[in-house]
Amino acid sequence: MRFVDLIEKKADGFALSSSEITEMINAYVKDDIPDYQMAAMAMAILQRGMSDQETADLTLAMMHSGDIADLSDLPGVKVDKHSTGGVGDTTTLAVAPLVAACGATVAKMSGRGLGHTGGTLDKLESIPGTQVEIPLDEFKQIVRENGVAVIGQSGNLVPADKKLYALRDVTATVRSIPLIASSIMSKKLAAGADAIVLDVKTGSGAFMRTEEEAVKLAGLMVRIGKLLGRRVTAIVTDMNQPLGNAVGNALEVKEAVELLSGAIPDSDPLHQVCILLGMHMLCMAGIAESEEKATAMLEKAIQDGSGLKKLQDMIKLQHGDPSNLCLERIDELLEVKKTEDVKTDQNGYVYAMNAEKIGLAAQMLGAGRAKKGDPVDYSVGLLMKVRCGAQVRDGDPLCTLYINDEKNLPEVKALIHDAIEIREEKPVFTNIVRRIISDNDI
Repeated sequence: MRFVDLIEKKADGFALSSSEITEMINAYVKDDIPDYQMAAMAMAILQRGMSDQETADLTLAMMHSGDIADLSDLPGVKVDKHSTGGVGDTTTLAVAPLVAACGATVAKMSGRGLGHTGGTLDKLESIPGTQVEIPLDEFKQIVRENGVAVIGQSGNLVPADKKLYALRDVTATVRSIPLIASSIMSKKLAAGADAIVLDVKTGSGAFMRTEEEAVKLAGLMVRIGKLLGRRVTAIVTDMNQPLGNAVGNALEVKEAVELLSGAIPDSDPLHQVCILLGMHMLCMAGIAESEEKATAMLEKAIQDGSGLKKLQDMIKLQHGDPSNLCLERIDELLEVKKTEDVKTDQNGYVYAMNAEKIGLAAQMLGAGRAKKGDPVDYSVGLLMKVRCGAQVRDGDPLCTLYINDEKNLPEVKALIHDAIEIREEKPVFTNIVRRIISDNDI
């Protein structure tokens, strides 16, 4: 069948077969299908959708388009977590070592930040000497020795996704839920995970702006996992304000160290989400027989310092200097030319935030990238001083900026003021966790 016939088939609303999807992906990776035809297919998928089976077949075809990390010789269930992207989302730096300290195997491949969202690899590289581009054999040895390692994806891992994502980015098809789901799941499965906990963000700082979209994506990824023989749990969480108070690379490392040191209370949203993600990871790995037991194990790993020790050991094994990863020395990673508070000129309550604008403000300071390849200043960013619901008065600080380059400072301040809405009335409290979907629910 000609590829134009497959485009027409999908545009007419018919399902593509497993063999058609596999042939399509293989041909596209080999450049036998031109971008303009694949763009037409992506638009047809956006408009007509895909069945669960089609999306699973697409995920499988993309997963097998390049290298696959074989982690079968590592002990236990290999458990991973993935966030769909957010602001102040420091969870991996805390959750991965905590879960490993409780006895699970966490062999994780992560990504870099782009746009308003932060990337785990950039945060790790803010720790002097830390290497994230590590050969698979060395990666596996670190996991055997320490129980946890976090590295970047290999160059030939899911090449179909790299090509297709770049195309979607310039053809207004990024928002296709089947294409988002297959993109995320193909990378997670190719990275060797047996069980995956997905943190699907919703709100102003997320790619899924509405809860309905986030729940739809979360459910689809859980169903894909079940069809492909993997255990998957998806947690839909709020991203209408930064998850943590820190937005920036070294700043977020400091916040992770604070959490692992017991300096962040269990009422804090970052603490709550980290414990929730870790709890599901421990249960899916078979380490804990109940959610209550898993939670107690994680809290103990905070209190006895074993979680922080795992992070320090991981950094050392990845050729970094762990000496700064303690409360006494962590501020050495945050040396900047100046800090400056952004203050409110209003009285009232913080009624709402636009997390995307706060993330963009940190990016404009140099903490993130507008496009791939942009340089990153690891020490800059911002530290939030308020959360939604906080009462403020004229002159109170909204956040503290960490600055090395002042060229965008006026725009950054304006963006912060624009991002934080203050009203006379107090906002209605909403739970940070919106939905939890497991394979038992499917």
